[in-house]
Amino acid sequence: MSTLNSSRARLGAGSLAVAGVLFLLYPVVRPYSDETTLAGARAMASSAWVAAHLFAAVGFVLLTLGLLALHLVLDRRPSLTAVVVTWIGAGLTLPYYGAEVFGLNVIAARALKEQDASLLSLADDFRFGPAAVTMFGAGLLLLGVGVVLAAVAVWRSGVLSRWSAVPLAVGFALFLPQFFGPPALRMAHGALITVGALWVAVELWRSRRA
Repeated sequence: MSTLNSSRARLGAGSLAVAGVLFLLYPVVRPYSDETTLAGARAMASSAWVAAHLFAAVGFVLLTLGLLALHLVLDRRPSLTAVVVTWIGAGLTLPYYGAEVFGLNVIAARALKEQDASLLSLADDFRFGPAAVTMFGAGLLLLGVGVVLAAVAVWRSGVLSRWSAVPLAVGFALFLPQFFGPPALRMAHGALITVGALWVAVELWRSRRA
């Protein structure tokens, strides 16, 4: 492998490894409670809430960078399509996370200050607003499609282990459904993505020596 490709593989491996860890920290650090109550307000107003959602936001950015490096190493058409689709998906998803990080945090802090749980209805007004929920859903679907395409490129490439990107693809295909599960399931989902991202990262790191 050329020095340039070796550098790409190294950067891609690092990006995916860190992204994998962040996607595990997201559901583990995130506080869970009934978000229609003042206990839910305390959760959303906490620094743990902000940190957890920022972990996810940074994870999406690093994922796209990791897939770009993967494409540059593999140089396959499905991997290029994967990069484009994933970038669009991340672009549609991140505004929603920004509101979760900052908007809901401010709403929850005001609810605590006023001791008025009814203010938390504003959170649902945002979360389930037609534009917001459509962008969010479309973004996560595109992220799933993009990572599946990346897994297809890895499978066909003969450069990395054929199965190495499958867990990551499964994890992102399940990203939207896992929101409807209990905390333990969401944490298990985060662990699946971590395993998948680290596996691809290891394969990329090994490829730089080929």
